[in-house]
Amino acid sequence: MKPINDGHVAEPGLAVVEVAAADDETAFAVQELLATRWAIAPTNRTTHEPGEPGVRLRCYLDMRQQPEA
Repeated sequence: MKPINDGHVAEPGLAVVEVAAADDETAFAVQELLATRWAIAPTNRTTHEPGEPGVRLRCYLDMRQQPEA
């Protein structure tokens, strides 16, 4: 995964969440769960690092905003 840049966490209430899961379905379910509580910039793909178990997903949260209805 690319490094997290300063802009992603420049202010209180901004966060980067990295999910490690056994499969895509689980990783996306976690992302959807986060989206029910906070505004997020979702991703539509996971990554798999050779030699590491499962998949990874990164999304960006703005805890200062409510999710869109």
